[in-house]
Amino acid sequence: MAGDNFFERVYEVVRLIPAGRVTSYGAIAEFLGSKGSSRVVGYAMGASLTATPPVPAHRVVNRQGLLTGKFHFGSTERMQQMLASEGIQVQDNQVQNFKQIFWDPAVELA
Repeated sequence: MAGDNFFERVYEVVRLIPAGRVTSYGAIAEFLGSKGSSRVVGYAMGASLTATPPVPAHRVVNRQGLLTGKFHFGSTERMQQMLASEGIQVQDNQVQNFKQIFWDPAVELA
């Protein structure tokens, strides 16, 4: 199925995000040539929790740095805890210093 292939391409990009950095659903979609498909990237992240090798889905947030995918981690605190373990500060579901730690695949993988 074409969707599965897109999901795998998303997972390949997300696996490259270094610890301590975050990116957005939209940045991944745009990098993959599917600008406007950020919601599909979100679906891929929701389905990634059982992927092998593991996908660090906790490093993908919305374009404002909000933890909109936190409900997919078993508890609403788990995504924030995973980010905190990598030194990323989150306050009120918002990544702090978002612009400074933002990982843009179009720049980083160019």
